[in-house]
Amino acid sequence: MTEAYPSPVDDCPAPIRQEAIITPLIVEFLEWLAAEPRAYAEVMEFWRTSCPRLPIWEDAVDQGLVVRRAIPGQPALVEVTAQGHRLIAESGVTHRAA
Repeated sequence: MTEAYPSPVDDCPAPIRQEAIITPLIVEFLEWLAAEPRAYAEVMEFWRTSCPRLPIWEDAVDQGLVVRRAIPGQPALVEVTAQGHRLIAESGVTHRAA
């Protein structure tokens, strides 16, 4: 029988999880996206998850940090909003955008 080990995240209260884990990942996502608008398909390939503990894409959309733009004849693009750029600036943390 294989024992299941709880994730360290399971032991954190919800506000700590949000601040300590989710927010830095959202900032990293925004910095990656701020380097250049990305095709929606590329964003989904790298950042979409079905894990309810790491809803980076969903949280960024819900908080108005990114926007999906439809361009006739081209793939949809995802861009960082002004609010997203403010979060990057306020974070004080710089990740290397690839």
